[in-house]
Amino acid sequence: MSEPASISAGIAQRYATAIFAIAQDNNDLKGLETGINDLTAALGESADLRSLIASPLVSRAEQEAAITAVAKKMKLNPVLANALSLMAQKRRLFVLPQLLTALRDALAEARGEVTAEVASAKALTKTQIEKLTKTLSEKVGKSVTINATVDESLIGGLVVKVGSKMIDSSIRSKLNSLQNAMKEVG
Repeated sequence: MSEPASISAGIAQRYATAIFAIAQDNNDLKGLETGINDLTAALGESADLRSLIASPLVSRAEQEAAITAVAKKMKLNPVLANALSLMAQKRRLFVLPQLLTALRDALAEARGEVTAEVASAKALTKTQIEKLTKTLSEKVGKSVTINATVDESLIGGLVVKVGSKMIDSSIRSKLNSLQNAMKEVG
């Protein structure tokens, strides 16, 4: 991870820890989760919102006014809305995507869940996802949610990431291993 990315992740993690703790104290984790999902969708759909959180040309006051209006319009959880306002005052809105990820991870951990990032060469069928979920749940000892993506460069097989562990059973990695072995011999 590059230094700026790790700094952003650290900032996001600190805010996420505080937001999660306050929401937990207020018994409003469901409201927090709804807000996280809504904000994630809004970030994905709105180029203007992405520009607002990333642009250094937007002043603190403008950022705060805009994000407060967005939070009000979206009827976000008050804890999340206040945190966004504070982040705008401190010029920290650029970490919003990492914040949402950290909050989602904290919510999953509180529920005893873990998310597995699964990359495959072709889209997995519902049956394959169910079998993989069951197998991973048995191995990890927690409920597993699969976040499946398609990466055609894998050629075949899967790359599964659960927490800090990665299992790469892709054809691409096998071919790379074979290529490296052949280089050593020849």
